[in-house]
Amino acid sequence: MIHAEKATLRTGPSVTVSRMCDLPGLSRSGYYDWATRQHAGPGPREARLLALADEVRRAHKDSDGAYGAPRITAELRPAGEVVSVKTAAKVMRRTGIEGISPRTWHPVTTIVDPSPHAIPDLVERRFDTGEVNRVWTSDITYLATGQGWLYLCAIRDGCSRRVHGYAFSDSLHTDLVEDALRRAVTFRHGDTHGVILHADRGCQYTSQQLHDAAEALNVRLSVGRTGVCWDNAQQESFWSTLKTEFYHRYQFTTHAAAIHGVTEWIETVYNRRRRHSALGYTPVAFEHHITTAAQAA
Repeated sequence: MIHAEKATLRTGPSVTVSRMCDLPGLSRSGYYDWATRQHAGPGPREARLLALADEVRRAHKDSDGAYGAPRITAELRPAGEVVSVKTAAKVMRRTGIEGISPRTWHPVTTIVDPSPHAIPDLVERRFDTGEVNRVWTSDITYLATGQGWLYLCAIRDGCSRRVHGYAFSDSLHTDLVEDALRRAVTFRHGDTHGVILHADRGCQYTSQQLHDAAEALNVRLSVGRTGVCWDNAQQESFWSTLKTEFYHRYQFTTHAAAIHGVTEWIETVYNRRRRHSALGYTPVAFEHHITTAAQAA
């Protein structure tokens, strides 16, 4: 304000820079220091933040607007940007961009079979054993569409977090889980020796039908406790990511549209493009990394 008024000052004792500084309690020297800095332009630190803002915007845009400061930082570092998470967060605040945070959402998807097949918990929350094809996690979720509910069963590798088996259905029949399991086994070329399929205690996972299918495929079944989400926390985390970063941002009028959209997101974004915070890689890149390391060893 002082700077703007100074340009229109008329000669006279009543209106001076000193007088305008005195009214709000500012010092005259402080005003002139500020004016000098404004004339000189941004300093090295400010110029650095301005340049970094362009890189942050690009990384945020490439993530479909989903990444927050930690993942944006991880994206910038391989390109040579030495930046901390706090600095990335500061730049995001200044530029008015933010990542997507999960919304509270509590669907009831576990229907317990009154006469379940006896299955132990072989995982005990240790989903990542350091090797692929050791623990697979699975669950079923609801997808709302204009044609009514659609159900998705997904199977992920506990080590790489890659979704390698999934199926859709308009019913919660055990066929949904069996289809996803058979696709996961096919994707892994039938190499299922010692694989554990871990899920909640829903009737689809404790059914005789799935028991018979798993036995034929050489897969061991494992279930957590009823109503304890932490016993299948890795899969619950995936549902949160799917719904928050993709599904809740769009409207799907048909089952076919939802199937196409979710399939595209799983295969293109989640498996191949989205950097997983626990891995530092995308799931596909992480599998390639550990496979290459094992071959070199």
